[in-house]
Parts: sequence; structure tokens; C-alpha cells
Amino acid sequence: MKFECNRQKLTEAVTNVQRAVSSKSTMPALEGILIKARNSSIKLFGYDLDICITTSIDARIIQEGSTVITARLFSEIIRKLPEDTITIDVDEKNIVYISSGKVNYKIIGMPAEDYPEIPVIRETDTIKIEGGILSSMIRQTIYAVSDKDTKPAHKGSLFEIEGGEIKIISVDGYRLAIRSEKVDYQGERSFIVPGKSLSEVTKLIFDDDNTVEMMSSGRHIIFRIGDYEIISRLLEGEFMNYKASIPVNHSTELVVNTRKFINTIERMSLLLTDKIKSPIRCLIDGGIIKTSCNTPLGQADDEIDVIMNGEGVEIGFNNRFLLDALRYSETDEVRLQLNGALSPMVVTPTAGDSFLFLLLPMRLTR
Repeated sequence: MKFECNRQKLTEAVTNVQRAVSSKSTMPALEGILIKARNSSIKLFGYDLDICITTSIDARIIQEGSTVITARLFSEIIRKLPEDTITIDVDEKNIVYISSGKVNYKIIGMPAEDYPEIPVIRETDTIKIEGGILSSMIRQTIYAVSDKDTKPAHKGSLFEIEGGEIKIISVDGYRLAIRSEKVDYQGERSFIVPGKSLSEVTKLIFDDDNTVEMMSSGRHIIFRIGDYEIISRLLEGEFMNYKASIPVNHSTELVVNTRKFINTIERMSLLLTDKIKSPIRCLIDGGIIKTSCNTPLGQADDEIDVIMNGEGVEIGFNNRFLLDALRYSETDEVRLQLNGALSPMVVTPTAGDSFLFLLLPMRLTR
């Protein structure tokens, strides 16, 4: 195999594909990038058996072929080459010769046959969505993906598509995040995408106006984003019946300035650490939220005005979980609905229904 290509384009492609490369594996080929040179382009693959990122760049192909090059070393070499053009030549023993200007490298590659087979997705209906919208939906829900192994399905987000609407749902046992948007697709689909894969999807959405194509089939899904494809395995197992967990009634409703509430919770949080997990106490009454925190480090209290309807209530929350719900609302104001001190709090926008966050309270002690 031998080809010439632009150094900057190759560097960008390797940097992005490398994120799916296994950092430590019993299979050496998985620590490398698979390169295939065909016709007038080279195709690069990074794959860790859970997620594959692939892309193509234009190249002058002198001899077609394929090889696997250790990702870390390859990335560092091409980033530091001096000229705009790189020549890569691989002999029959998988010795890789990399040259640019007067700089020459000779490194050991691996046979392409050692690389695991990339999943093939059977062509199905394509769901198209604007990149900026999908990125926003993932960002506003991925924070609630579980990081525990107790229920593997909750380590990803549930995608539900029906009736011309797409929903992304994440849950970790303490909180629930739902984000919905209209989509030009009338079929019905449901699948669970790992949180890690969704994180990589957002990193490859360089232009919010670009259309992202999604195709799921069997155990895998493809996200096509510009010149890149992300192929991810789907999670199996039963996802929580999230609809049953959303309270039907509420006895207290507030409209809160999001930034003011974030600021007061951050002030209370100064007395909390990873080892000190006392709740933030919220006394809601008379159009005011009085917040307080009492820990071995000290005491603090604050208050903000709110628009309030219904009964007064005193309730406690994990500071980090409450801050996440407020920050990821990404709105100037939020609507908070409560039904007593022990029921979940529902967070929604003041206009529309694009998101719904649910947060379990912490039990307060006197």
C-alpha cells in the first residue's frame, strides 16, 4: 500500500477516529487505526468492539492496500511532520514508511486481517434530524445516564420515535431527563444508545445546520455526520417505565429565575464536599424559596423571590443533582412542580414542553 495525502486532513481524521480506539486491549490491533487505500481515497477506522468511528479523506493512491497502525504513535508522528503532504508506504511485511519533506519514519504496522470485523448495518429507514437539535437533545439528557452496572440498559439513553416526534430519555434511579422534538419521520422506532456513543456523536457535530442521519438495525445503530460515521452497539435489556414515574398531580407550582436559583445553590454548595453529602434545604412559602445548608464545615442560608401557586413545602435536594437540572434546562426561567416533601420535583420550561426533568428529593432530618 502506498499513498500521498494532505497532512492537515489526515491529522484531523486520525484525531477524531482515535477516540474510538481502545487504549488498552488484549488484542493489539484494537489499539490501532485500520487504514484502507482504495480508488482515490483512504478510509480510517477506530473500533473498540462497542463503538466504531470511520471517515474517508481524498488521497493519491499509488498502490491499493490496507494496514493497521498503532493509533497513539501514528497520531503523534503526523502532527509533528513539517510539510503539507505526507507519503505513507507499507511493504509486504507491514513495515510502515512515513515521510514528509526531509523527515522519515519507519515503524511497525499490523496486518489488516488482525483487525476485528466491523459491524455491517442492514439498510433500513433513515431518520434525519438537524445536527444542532440532536446535539441539544443529547446534551440536555446525557447528564442523567447512569454510571452504575446495576441496570445496564440505564447506561444509555432511550430513543423513542413515533407520531412525528423523537424523544430521548435518560434515567439513573435518582433523576429522569426527557427531551423531545418534532421529526420528519412517521414510523415507530425504539432503541437504547450507550451514553459513551452519544458523547462521541456530539463531538462530531461540527456544524449545527448539518443533517444527521440515523439508521438502526438489530443490535447496532449508525449516525452519519458529514464525512463521519459512528457505528455503535445498542444496549439490551428493559428500560424503566419512565411514564409511570412522572407525577400526575402537584400541590405547589413555582416559576423561578434559573440563573438566580443556580447562584444560590452554588453558594450553599461551598459547604459540601464529596464526603459531605448533606441536602440543600429549601423552604418554599409566601413567594420565596429560602435555602440553607448545615454541615460540619459551617452554615449558610439565602433566599430568592419566585412566582408561586399552591401550598408551602419544605424539601431537600442533592446539590449536584439540582444544579444539573437547572443548568441543563438552558432557559431563563423554569417551572417547578412539587407534591409534598417526599415526592419527585418536576422541572419543565415555562413555555412549551421540549423537556421534562424529574428529581427525587432527599429526606430531611430536624
